[in-house]
Amino acid sequence: MEQWYESLSLFENIYWLVALVSSAIFVVLLVMTLLGGDADDIAGDVDMEIEGDTGIGFQFLSFKNLIGFLTIFGWSGIACINGGLSAAITVVISFICGLLMMTAMAALFYYLAKLQSSGTLKLNNALNQVGEVYLTIGANRSKIGKVSITVQGTLRELDALTDEPKDLVQTEVVQVKDITDNGILIVELLNK
Repeated sequence: MEQWYESLSLFENIYWLVALVSSAIFVVLLVMTLLGGDADDIAGDVDMEIEGDTGIGFQFLSFKNLIGFLTIFGWSGIACINGGLSAAITVVISFICGLLMMTAMAALFYYLAKLQSSGTLKLNNALNQVGEVYLTIGANRSKIGKVSITVQGTLRELDALTDEPKDLVQTEVVQVKDITDNGILIVELLNK
């Protein structure tokens, strides 16, 4: 192996060194990503976000993208050298391939970030939804109870009051007609 490496020209040595080192780092980043780690554990907070920054979701320059660039730069350069291309053409092609990889990775992370959901419950989405009494709700807003209701695709137990003249007991079907300022549902019997 050592004889093979020494037989290469300086130009080839550089490409092999870039390809092997960046590939090793790329594999470590890939394993850490799959296991739930983050690049911040090795390289510090390279891809940090500034507090209060609404930021650009499309991060072209980041540690992960740089490693992707160097990996593809190195391997495409080696392929060009093995293909017998000149040094100038090899550098241009490997640089373009590296930039394409950076663009693809930045776009991938951008679109993956857009798939995230904040998980914030918006109580207005509960208006006119039908649910079931979970804990008894006192008549004429006398006692807060709970209703089981699907809001934003998730079944939830939420606090509720009613203006009905009688208590609403467990398993009665109700509909949300209003929401108080402090987030309590106002419900009524669905079938009176």
